[in-house]
Amino acid sequence: METITGTAAGVPFTALPPAGDVDGPAPLIVTWHMLDAPRTDAAFAAALPMAGVPAWRVHLGMPMCGTRMVDGRAEAALELARQDAVLAFLTPIAHQAVEEFPAALTALREQLPVDEEPVSLLGASLGGAVALQILATGLIPVRAIAMVNPALRIRSTVGPVADLTGQPYQWTAEAEKAADELDFVARAGEFRAQPPLLLVSGERDRPELRADAFALVDALHEQYADPDVVELITVPGLAHSLADEPGLEPAAQRPTSRAVDEILTEWYRRHLRS
Repeated sequence: METITGTAAGVPFTALPPAGDVDGPAPLIVTWHMLDAPRTDAAFAAALPMAGVPAWRVHLGMPMCGTRMVDGRAEAALELARQDAVLAFLTPIAHQAVEEFPAALTALREQLPVDEEPVSLLGASLGGAVALQILATGLIPVRAIAMVNPALRIRSTVGPVADLTGQPYQWTAEAEKAADELDFVARAGEFRAQPPLLLVSGERDRPELRADAFALVDALHEQYADPDVVELITVPGLAHSLADEPGLEPAAQRPTSRAVDEILTEWYRRHLRS
């Protein structure tokens, strides 16, 4: 079966069929891409296809990205980041992705032969914040969750955005409150569900994101009844992005992305069997 593209409750997606001969509905893994390359669902599917996983991998397009770019222009999103990196750019994207997910999941289950078991999640960079917020709400049962170079604290992503816009960020009380809501290291104690969790961190990822990754894993090891299901794997040579710029179209895997893909494939295969 070939790749399927479409929309689910208005959310664009790229879906890859399960590996091997699957008799009946298969498990579902839903992903959210990064704002760096690869920055569309199709490009993310090419960077991390997880072709050996016996589950549907449905890559959702993030708000303001790909076919949903503001005014159809990549520059328009940068203008929002210049306006207010936290309140007009980062948090609106993350919150909209979370809010639209339940309806999108219902639509996916109507369109694809997936089972009714708890869904597995994968998020990269800001997509990691989306996946963790869905886990924190507890509204959608989650079987397993993995993240790659995730944005675990919005405060840690403001610096790189400021570098992109060329202007320092001016924090306000409203922005501080919004950042608190997307600080998952501070909120680690709120995860009532405790599914297997994998955090893949690039050896050359931004130092602040690396520090947040280790801090979250330490916090979850204290919270989880079985801390052994919380894992952190460092990928040598991996920086933040997973593809070359501009990262809008599918492209050949980088060696570092292939290494991440192999890690995720083995991990999901293991936890889909359990």
